[in-house]
Amino acid sequence: MTGTADPTRTTSTPSPTTGLRDVIVVGAGPTGLLLAGDLAAAGVPVTLVEKRPHRISNLSRAFAVHARTLEQLDARGLADELEARGQTLDRIRLFGRLTVRLDTLPSRFNHVLVIPQYEVEKVLERRAVEAGARFRYETEVTDIRQSGDTVTVEVRGPRGEGEPEELTAAYVVGADGHRSTVREAIGLPFPGRSVIRSVVLADVRLDEEPGTLLTGGAVGDAFAFLAPFGDGYHRVVGWLRGRDVPDSEPLELDEVREITRLALGRDYGMRDARWMSRFHSDERQAPAYRVGRVFLAGDAAHVHSPAGGQGMNTGLQDAANLGWKLAAVLGGHADPALLDTYQAERHPVGRSVLRSSGGIVRLAMAKYPWTLAFRSALTTFLDRVGPVRTRVIGQVTGIGYTYGAPRGAHRLVGTRVPDVALRSGRLHEALRGGRFVLIAPGSSRLHTAGDRTDRLTVEQWASDRRTTVLVRPDGYVAWAADDADGPAVEAALTAAVGAP
Repeated sequence: MTGTADPTRTTSTPSPTTGLRDVIVVGAGPTGLLLAGDLAAAGVPVTLVEKRPHRISNLSRAFAVHARTLEQLDARGLADELEARGQTLDRIRLFGRLTVRLDTLPSRFNHVLVIPQYEVEKVLERRAVEAGARFRYETEVTDIRQSGDTVTVEVRGPRGEGEPEELTAAYVVGADGHRSTVREAIGLPFPGRSVIRSVVLADVRLDEEPGTLLTGGAVGDAFAFLAPFGDGYHRVVGWLRGRDVPDSEPLELDEVREITRLALGRDYGMRDARWMSRFHSDERQAPAYRVGRVFLAGDAAHVHSPAGGQGMNTGLQDAANLGWKLAAVLGGHADPALLDTYQAERHPVGRSVLRSSGGIVRLAMAKYPWTLAFRSALTTFLDRVGPVRTRVIGQVTGIGYTYGAPRGAHRLVGTRVPDVALRSGRLHEALRGGRFVLIAPGSSRLHTAGDRTDRLTVEQWASDRRTTVLVRPDGYVAWAADDADGPAVEAALTAAVGAP
């Protein structure tokens, strides 16, 4: 494969000579589907390339959708449908002594949604199709070549069969998972290591309901976690120290029962597994999420332990960050340098997720007396010290992350905006057009988006708040001022949204 760009080069270059606005997204998992749907909804021609056949697999590891991801899905009109299909839980019990309460989260979604990944994929695929995204299933990427203005993707049929075909686009996004072909093609390493091997997964029925809705525990050499899907099945995640076998080793329900009994004291009458699998957990992150005109998102950019259920969520938030920026640049309303902020904003989040999920799994793996004592002391500390517990919960649920702001910017710039009340409804409803939202005080004369209606919605606070806030399409503050006049607002709009 041919990687023609320097991995250290992230400076954007415009492509005015070709006029090409197409984007190719590689990988039809949750990250690729959300990104393709966002681009298509914004009027960007997008093709999604997937080497698997056209079917949504139920053999998926992810099962938790956290608050920040639910907010992003709500801004696309999808959250309520998913919540009706899954089970919402407002607390988690860990290590037999630490109860993590989510009902105090400053979010409309003050809970975690337990739902199989394939259910999330179904609604995201439907949205992408309805928006006009083109799908190329059973199509495998074999090479990527970049020029100054375009990217050429060479593809073949499944398993490399058939004659090669070339697809050309302005940008390519690799959302093709841990073993990303796109990442390999552009020459990016994937440094890191395997953390735990032979983790077992199963979806099973239980004769006894666990005492808590979300149950996790570790005793001796065993760790297990149970989560209800709400359809009569529970997801079981288990690991037994010393049982280091290949992922391809057959898995029997008796082994899942044994690990659960060792970790949780009982197997709850586990039966009727609808699927079982093994996997190994890696901690890896690409040093850059961009090489020239090619981007990485989701597991192609970062993988980590399943602890905390942050994998799918982080990938979906990558897509939410990148999609509107590509649309703005390709629509001619933003300088291509905007695309550099994807690396600046999302790479630190990926690094933080690696650390937090790694910390949780290492607590679960504690074996020696001093490590067990540390786990006990830490869980007690988190249980008693509210600010620290709030920070940890904010990281796991995603609502605690902020993006860097320029020097001298208003204190709100880069922060997440919750689903605040507006005179016309809710912020998430106003964001459903994929536009910026300018929220002005009720007494303001800024009642119209003018010639920016394709990119901007103007709203007013339902309260008497005096701050004027410009919200990005992904729900973060682009600009704010406590006492803004017309020229200041116009300057901010021109800088962020583009000229009328």
